[in-house]
Amino acid sequence: MEEATFLRRWLFVFLSSQKNTVQKSLFLGIEQPIINNRPQTMSLFRKIFSKEKKETLDKGLEKTKTSFFDKLSKAVAGKSKVDDDVLDNLEEVLVSSDVGVNTTLKIIERIEARVAKDKYVGTDELNKILREEIAGLLSEIDSGNASDFELPLDKKPYVVMVVGVNGVGKTTTIGKMAYQFKKAGKSVVLDRADVTIVKQSMGSDPASVAFDTLKSAVSQNADVVIIDTAGRLHNKVNLMNELTKIKRVMQKVIPDAPHEVLLVLDGSTGQNAFEQAKQFTAATEVTSLAVTKLDGTAKGGVVIGISDQFQIPVKYIGVGEGMEDLQVFNKFEFVDSFFK
Repeated sequence: MEEATFLRRWLFVFLSSQKNTVQKSLFLGIEQPIINNRPQTMSLFRKIFSKEKKETLDKGLEKTKTSFFDKLSKAVAGKSKVDDDVLDNLEEVLVSSDVGVNTTLKIIERIEARVAKDKYVGTDELNKILREEIAGLLSEIDSGNASDFELPLDKKPYVVMVVGVNGVGKTTTIGKMAYQFKKAGKSVVLDRADVTIVKQSMGSDPASVAFDTLKSAVSQNADVVIIDTAGRLHNKVNLMNELTKIKRVMQKVIPDAPHEVLLVLDGSTGQNAFEQAKQFTAATEVTSLAVTKLDGTAKGGVVIGISDQFQIPVKYIGVGEGMEDLQVFNKFEFVDSFFK
């Protein structure tokens, strides 16, 4: 770690010596040199994940990357300069890659401003520019900075209520969360062995299940408890009433529970994930998101759009079927892998 820090500092001093202009980097947390009026953000991109974790992320985004760059190649075919036609084609590429209309327009506006400033931008630079501008857009969001599974120190047990429709990978995500927390040395209260997931069966009262689970967690001095709510997509009123009841009953045991409401979304559904997020956030307070099944789809661009559009942090992404394949979402590593 010290060696890596020394290397980054050495590079900074070396590059800064070529022009005495520096600025604060959102990516590195250190001063960042500017050469020829261009910030050297991505060239000094800090590696946050381990080699194994990074390889898993790269593999999980492979289908999305292949699809995106195939479309991008066609968008710039026969063009040497980024002009209005190329930008129109790029807009179609981003929208069709499930980045979302609003986020796409933001990205296009950033690139238009860059083209206007630089006068001439070659299409061979488009990959690099996209990488920088999407990273710059996401850097404005105050989330997506985690490197591992962590819990607040002042909440014990930390109560996570998980919501989402059936089929999005909610129960699987909960199981992987429990595994990761256990691996990190945390106690996760459940009904079996030393790791417990609270699962509501059909016909049981969700609120009473949550109440009993929290009482058990408190008595065991557990670190974290995960409440799996029903996977039906209710109408807004019924969903709101049921989740409000669960929260109210939990607060009889732990007054500020739940500490987190995690909405699980299926990334392979693309724009449907946006719609589910809109419906759930309209019905209840959602404080974090998990986007699953990114490895089996070319719609991974949805993570960029969701990160930008919702004022709710994407906390986890699913990039494979293995227990290790649920990762904390780190926006810097995600963009780096997307454009690798």
